[in-house]
Amino acid sequence: MGKVNVGDIAPDFELKDKDGNLVKLSGFRGEKSVVVYFYPKDETPGCTAQACSFRDSYEDFKEVGAEVIGISSDGSSSHSGFAANHRLPFILLSDPIGKVRKEYGAYDLFGMIPGRVTYVIDKQGKVIHKFDSQMSPTKHIKESLASLKKAS
Repeated sequence: MGKVNVGDIAPDFELKDKDGNLVKLSGFRGEKSVVVYFYPKDETPGCTAQACSFRDSYEDFKEVGAEVIGISSDGSSSHSGFAANHRLPFILLSDPIGKVRKEYGAYDLFGMIPGRVTYVIDKQGKVIHKFDSQMSPTKHIKESLASLKKAS
């Protein structure tokens, strides 16, 4: 199982968004910093709180030149409903077999349960911050913004 840490170049990936369009991480390289957050499941209490916190701070992320990408194993139709229900303006990607999650090492509890892990990636594709907390979903937003502001 892979494990991505601060200082590593973020592995590239290509996954479908809520509308079925392919989104490639490397497509942001040289243009924007990217906050990639892995979460367990759409519409669960912790994941909804986390997504809504990212939504409420989305303009702050845009101001520092960053895009937010949420990834779970839920399908595109689930992401579409989740985004509509909570007015989520950022990208949600589907990793149905957990290939990207595995490559990043975004697991919790014995490496089997989907973890809640956030990676802040600079414009050159380097991971500048990693935050892993299953029990503090909204803290991921504060940690990400602070690291982006510090880096700029």
